[in-house]
Amino acid sequence: MSYFRVTGLIILLSFSSAWAANPAWLEGRTDDRYEITVYRSATCGCCKGWIEHLQAHNFSVADVSVDDVNKFKLQFDVPTQAASCHTAVVNGVVIEGHVPAQDIKRVLAEQSDIRLLTVPGMPSGTPGMDTPGAPQQDFNVYSIDRENNAKIYRAYRDY
Repeated sequence: MSYFRVTGLIILLSFSSAWAANPAWLEGRTDDRYEITVYRSATCGCCKGWIEHLQAHNFSVADVSVDDVNKFKLQFDVPTQAASCHTAVVNGVVIEGHVPAQDIKRVLAEQSDIRLLTVPGMPSGTPGMDTPGAPQQDFNVYSIDRENNAKIYRAYRDY
């Protein structure tokens, strides 16, 4: 294989995760910058994909690789039925799972009484779960307020 072909392949592979992302997840990108701390398992690839999604939306990410993500879910009062593979905190709001960055920014701008945004489970097609060829499952982003009332914050259909 020629040098140029190998070099081209290396470049392609190094940018493939950025190209794999659904363009819908770049919508609503703003210049607003926030610091967010993400607690994740060292072995979770989709968590890394979600972090890249946050960075594309100007989040400054403190990426904390931990042995037990569940202790952070307990610490931040994430209900079992709202759980996913990673837990994050930004400006006092807990983010659970593959929540699109534009929804996080909207909650922060609203300054509401929402304490948690979550995409339970790991729906295919969500930010970080949008690998090439992956189906795009419909999903909801749920909010939980300070009184533990839950509701659908945003529904994603045909995105």
